[in-house]
Amino acid sequence: MKKQKRLKAVQRFHEGEDPDEICASLGCSRSWLYKWSARYTPDDPAWLEDQSRRPLSSPYRTPVEIEKIVELVRLDLYNNDLFCGNQAIQWKLIDMEVQPVPSLSTIGRILRRRELTHRRTGRYAPKGKKYPELPTLLPNQTQQIDMVGPCYLTGPIKFYSLHAVDTSINRCGIEPITSRAAQSVLSAVYAIWMCMGIPENLQVDNDFSFYGSPTHPRGMGPLIRLCLAYGVKLWFIPPSEPWRNGIVEKFNDHYRQKFLDKITMASVPQLRRESLAFEYRHNSTYRYSKIKGKTPLTALAEKNIKLVFPSKSDAPKHPLAKPEDEHYHLVRFIRNDCRLNIFGEMFSAPPQTQYEYVVATIDVKEQKLKLFLDTIQVEEYKYQLR
Repeated sequence: MKKQKRLKAVQRFHEGEDPDEICASLGCSRSWLYKWSARYTPDDPAWLEDQSRRPLSSPYRTPVEIEKIVELVRLDLYNNDLFCGNQAIQWKLIDMEVQPVPSLSTIGRILRRRELTHRRTGRYAPKGKKYPELPTLLPNQTQQIDMVGPCYLTGPIKFYSLHAVDTSINRCGIEPITSRAAQSVLSAVYAIWMCMGIPENLQVDNDFSFYGSPTHPRGMGPLIRLCLAYGVKLWFIPPSEPWRNGIVEKFNDHYRQKFLDKITMASVPQLRRESLAFEYRHNSTYRYSKIKGKTPLTALAEKNIKLVFPSKSDAPKHPLAKPEDEHYHLVRFIRNDCRLNIFGEMFSAPPQTQYEYVVATIDVKEQKLKLFLDTIQVEEYKYQLR
């Protein structure tokens, strides 16, 4: 139909008919008529066909050679039963010193263009690199903590929400705060401990709100000092590996979908009331297969574990006194450059740690950084805390 319309219009135009009459009868514009008249080629019937609007050049397109390398790396990781997502591919390209290294979104587009998005079926069986797992058999053996935000109330009023999840029974704690200042974070964690009890292990990511100031990585931020003061073993997961805090990350998604997207709040007092109600609703009604279909509160009652709570109702004031003993830990993956990243400060790691997960333990009393591969100490550094 389109081709017939184009042919008829061009024939009438070349027969000398007035362009305005042609456009009025066919319902088209003069520019449309002139475009197809200019394309008219009697000896080539293809002049009626639509032409691609794709630009003749794409200066920002990823080079074909890089796309081919991405394809080969993805196939190699997949065939060796290794993680083969965008992040894993990007790490491999960095190790191979490929330049330029595509972004994660670019790698995703390359995989879609080349139809390499097939995922494994069945449960993934991890192979190779051993990751130091924390105990999850009993309530409060391990808590994972993370922060969501900034979020906004109607107004708008900015706030953050600190979340803790007990990895054994999925019991949660929620504490909204209006800033990420040291005292706010310290008070929020303390408030969660007042409700959930003090954990044996606390696992967090590498947000500066948790470890302190990026310009003073040895300064022991408020959370580190709070944990050491209460005998809590603090663990920092590897950078850029949020799945290591997967339980609280999944709860964050649940919080966004079932709380932030469902409830309209206009004030901080209302936010606190609604957060407390959501926390109770989650702990008392949501059922998890890992605890045999029970709710977190039911599982806690059946475990009959005596929880330990802070002795004082008021949170300690920032800054806390500098601890004189205890330890805190960082899990790190050592890449091909054998560099150990401690909050932005780099140390040389032994060759045997290459492509392995290690635990960097900071001994406050001895002022040393001890590096463990599995349970064996492989290196020790002087680490003067400030």
